[in-house]
Amino acid sequence: MPLIHVVAVLIVVGVLLWLVNTYIPMDGKIKSILNAVVVIAVVLYLLRVFGLLGPLERIRVGHVSVVGSTVALVTVAHPGADFPVAVSR
Repeated sequence: MPLIHVVAVLIVVGVLLWLVNTYIPMDGKIKSILNAVVVIAVVLYLLRVFGLLGPLERIRVGHVSVVGSTVALVTVAHPGADFPVAVSR
């Protein structure tokens, strides 16, 4: 990926985050959570772009089976985990 593309993405994300922080009124806690989520996403993006983080498709976060409006089963597993954790509700 060309470096100019990475710089353009960083500029666009920064400007969008600045616009949201400046012009959309919200509680300070929500703003800090939003900023943290954006920073984490940008760091993960940069790690993937520079090849320091492998494909994220290998990491399985969970599976939710929905029956009607009730969550039936949530399974969380990680490739290095010994067993999945299931929570039913």
